[in-house]
Amino acid sequence: MTSTNPSTVSVVVIAYNDAGLVGEAVSSALAQGPVVAEVIAVNDASSDGTAQVLDELAARHPRLKVVHRTQNSGGCGTPRNDGIAAASAPYVLFLDSDDVLPPGAADALVRAAEEHRTPVAVGACVRRELPEGRDVPWAQGVYTAGDVIERPADRPELVRDTLCVNKLYERSFLDKHSIRFPDGRFIYEDFVFTARVLAAAPRIAVIGDLVYVWHVRRSAAQVSISLDRKDVGNWRSRIEAHRTASRIITESSPELGRACQAKFLEYDLRMYLRELGKDPEYQAAWWTLTREYVETFAEADIEAAGAHARWIVRVLRATATPPAPAELVRLTHFAADPARLLPPYATDADGLPVWSGELPVELDGLAELPVAELPVTIDAEPSGAGGLRIHLHDLYGRLAAAGPHTAQLRFVPRAGGEPVTTPSAALLPDETGGWSAELPFRLTAVAAAGRRTGRRGMQAWNVQVAVECADGSSLVTSPRPLDRLLHRRALVSSRYGVLLAQPFRTAGGSLALRLAPGAQGALSFVRNRLHRAMAGRAAG
Repeated sequence: MTSTNPSTVSVVVIAYNDAGLVGEAVSSALAQGPVVAEVIAVNDASSDGTAQVLDELAARHPRLKVVHRTQNSGGCGTPRNDGIAAASAPYVLFLDSDDVLPPGAADALVRAAEEHRTPVAVGACVRRELPEGRDVPWAQGVYTAGDVIERPADRPELVRDTLCVNKLYERSFLDKHSIRFPDGRFIYEDFVFTARVLAAAPRIAVIGDLVYVWHVRRSAAQVSISLDRKDVGNWRSRIEAHRTASRIITESSPELGRACQAKFLEYDLRMYLRELGKDPEYQAAWWTLTREYVETFAEADIEAAGAHARWIVRVLRATATPPAPAELVRLTHFAADPARLLPPYATDADGLPVWSGELPVELDGLAELPVAELPVTIDAEPSGAGGLRIHLHDLYGRLAAAGPHTAQLRFVPRAGGEPVTTPSAALLPDETGGWSAELPFRLTAVAAAGRRTGRRGMQAWNVQVAVECADGSSLVTSPRPLDRLLHRRALVSSRYGVLLAQPFRTAGGSLALRLAPGAQGALSFVRNRLHRAMAGRAAG
């Protein structure tokens, strides 16, 4: 795309020990065209070949300016601040060394900012899971393309987008309000920077164009800070960043402040809870830290959060130490997306639903939740050669009142795309007080659908169950695989010769599949297993 704007943007790229990737990031910024007046690459005292890569690029590209720090800052905030200080163009755009700007991103953002005369413009961002290339949209539902947001306080949902990299900022706006990143080793510096931007109450132009591709490399030898959650220090840093951001936002707008608190409970807390793991020492440290922090939340802030988040907070407050392992398993499943509350289900002396007999925390608001938001549990196990038997548990009578009558399997590509569905089957009451159904589990048909959409190697699918009820309501959730289902199998196929199938349990406890059709798929399957094994040894 050819730029229609004059040279008005300084792209600030920060890099530390990223010699293998920083060239691609810088090239994506230079490729934006003449709208980018300069690319400022800040090398945060790298010890690999990053400095040499940047200097060689600068020798070939006059628009690239390199700032070499002599001492590593320990974080991302200081080098970004250095980049702002070195910038000379009217607008600033941030880029990390392992990510890229899509073609035309800078031009589209500048066009929106200048057309609507806003100091901030925002576009779409995707998290691209590598190496499979699956794109996950960031902050879906927060923005409406074409909007001009007059006051952030009118859009409390803005606090859900904590990124700084999918936005264009007018440099004079940042200077006027003294908006900078926290210096030094401050993890999640985006939280604080974004809070300072929102507190300054800018008008914001929104575009639908993809403006940022955030690369997620979970198996990298050195994962990014946001993915490095192997010790409680990362969670402590996230809490401190949120505490600081919440204070800044609340001082400017109580409405935004309350939304910021609710976002922490509904998103951050649940994300870390479902990755709690099995290390008792980590669990104890995490539990103490989290419990101490949520104790500081005003009751009104907790009430403003959704029912699922409120229940988690009250379970945390109910015990000073982590509960029994079975209760921790229930909590991690409940924190998954979609939420799943495992049986058994208990009531208190008044017949009100509670979390469990050991932790009689009232599940307030359960009666008002729509059927689609109920944290139901569906168990799945094999049935014959090509079937899946599911069992739908009732949830304090809520499902019985809705009258579940049919269920359908949906296979959703983990790399994105349209689901493959099976015919619906009747849900019949069973002896446990729930409902059961026999559903076709034709994996060769799923693999064939994947091949028709271009998936030639190993395919990865999430499995969902869609339930229709007699009262017109419905729900979609992920089934919990019982151990009998989690066995690799080789299926004879007239189309592929052989189809390797591996049902597995995700980190959140849901059923998923790896399918390897034919020789090429089998080779991809083996490579994937070796890759994950090597990544596991490196992480250990």
